[in-house]
Amino acid sequence: MTLEGTLYVTGDPDADGLLCSDANALVIGMLLVQQVPLEWAFRGPHSLRERLGHLEPARFAAMDEDAFVAVCCEKPAIHRFPAAMGRRVQAMCAALVADHGGSAETLWADAPDGPTLAGRLRALPGFGPEKTKIFVAVLAKRFGVRPDGWEAAAGGFAMDDGVPRSVADVTDPSVLAAIREHRATQKAAKGSVDKES
Repeated sequence: MTLEGTLYVTGDPDADGLLCSDANALVIGMLLVQQVPLEWAFRGPHSLRERLGHLEPARFAAMDEDAFVAVCCEKPAIHRFPAAMGRRVQAMCAALVADHGGSAETLWADAPDGPTLAGRLRALPGFGPEKTKIFVAVLAKRFGVRPDGWEAAAGGFAMDDGVPRSVADVTDPSVLAAIREHRATQKAAKGSVDKES
């Protein structure tokens, strides 16, 4: 099964092309989305492939941890916290090897429904409830992976009302800017509610 997507988030055609065609790159990129801009997180897989020549979970998992972390920490680092996130990437790759034949695409290729897909994602290191919902929406909106019940599994991120909410809605830089504005508005509203309560 060939992965074909329409996710344009890094501003680098090569990095975006990798995300849109390589399931391992896509899952690693999503894992790295934590306390860094989306562009930075999703450029991480491209950096790893350039440095190591591949994105094979089995080979990542088999590497010496310190050696893998050192690759993640090379400038430019793959994350603001490259050592911690490097260890998390390696742990996720080990889980893919142990439970999914060493390929991220198997997470969704035979998923019979949205809850199954969400459960598989949720079991990966670094995939909390919200990241899981967003990634289900990414797969559905940007890659056409829509098992029965995906909307419920994606929650509010499944909505398609013209309001961009997550990376699942990113098709160009203007949408990315709109997402930042949406998040800033939500954060300000939450802060206002917290002050009132």
